[in-house]
Amino acid sequence: MAVIATAAIVICGAAYIYRGQIAQQLGMGTTAKAAEQAQSSPAAQAQPQGRRGRANPAGAVPVIVTTVAKKPMAVVVDAVGTVQSIASVQIKPRMDSQIMKVNVEEGAFVKEGDILFELDGRTLRAQLAQIEAQIRKDQTQVVQAKRDLQRYEELFSKNAGTLVQRDNANTALKSAEAQLEADEASKTSVQTLLTYTEIRAPVSGRIGSIASKAGAVVRVGDNTATSTLATINQIDPIYVSFAIPQVILPDLRAAMASGPVKVTAIVDDQKKRSGVMAFIENNVDPNTGTVTAKARIDNANELLWPGQFVKVEITLGVEPEAISVPAAAVQLGPQGAYVYLVKDGVAELRNVDVKRTQGGESVIGKGLAGGESVVIDGQLRLANGANVSIKSGANDPATATAPPRG
Repeated sequence: MAVIATAAIVICGAAYIYRGQIAQQLGMGTTAKAAEQAQSSPAAQAQPQGRRGRANPAGAVPVIVTTVAKKPMAVVVDAVGTVQSIASVQIKPRMDSQIMKVNVEEGAFVKEGDILFELDGRTLRAQLAQIEAQIRKDQTQVVQAKRDLQRYEELFSKNAGTLVQRDNANTALKSAEAQLEADEASKTSVQTLLTYTEIRAPVSGRIGSIASKAGAVVRVGDNTATSTLATINQIDPIYVSFAIPQVILPDLRAAMASGPVKVTAIVDDQKKRSGVMAFIENNVDPNTGTVTAKARIDNANELLWPGQFVKVEITLGVEPEAISVPAAAVQLGPQGAYVYLVKDGVAELRNVDVKRTQGGESVIGKGLAGGESVVIDGQLRLANGANVSIKSGANDPATATAPPRG
């Protein structure tokens, strides 16, 4: 048995030596050795999972590149918001009466001061006429009392009248004047009640459903569902309410201290309305770690509607020399985000820190200095150190002529 084992070892060793000779004759020995060295090199260890040690037998990998640019980039925070009316007013009667006329259609746009409902005011108008007649009587009595007082003063000055007569005349005048003032106050009260018979729009906006029609009796103390005649929602301008993480709060407050902060409400890519920050809630919600804020947005075309959900973009400022690359250039691996650079026709993997992604571009905080050629298409076939050829459709013509390293 020992002899058989020894023979087997000799045969296997001969086969291994023979394989090496064949590989050397075919020119494969150098390639295999290079592959082993690549596997053990630090660059290979940095490869994302699934790409480590990938060979490139087909030659240079075609890629599209672009040049890393330094340019002004807005600092934008995204949120989800809810459209809210700045004023939402419930219309209720201020007196017990009957609706005589409804001057508005449901869902109509009304202007501040428009008459919406007319209540029965015939009794009040009769009271007003009665009081006005009493006022005319009071005015006549005041005039008569003034004449009487003047006569008694002349008689008293000539020692033809008594002091008591003059004082009585003066008292009668003051009593008549007081009665006139009381009746004028009653007139003002009735006139005020008469204004309640004309229910006007307190703000401009859209009116909702009208619960009570002409002929319905309305009462001040009614607490039923029909006690509200209608509701008016102010549409223009309008609020957009949203919540932001508490870590953003210092930056937002600093931006508001520097000037108006732009806020854009986005319904879709073609439907957007812009406004400014109007309000920040005075506390952070401890359950969610967010703070509520509101933006005031002009809404003349009524694109935004109360209760509607919209995407919100808050522009905190502009970073003047941000390093940005197309978002497609950034890949994710076990060690985080990375990009492929092209230098002298060779791909180089570079780890980067992405500060934010907006508008299809990623702003790089660390890892790039600007001016490098970064791959934006063809990364899936790349490995660190792989030869590349830049396709004719590359975004950066200057790098399109870079010769691949052979």
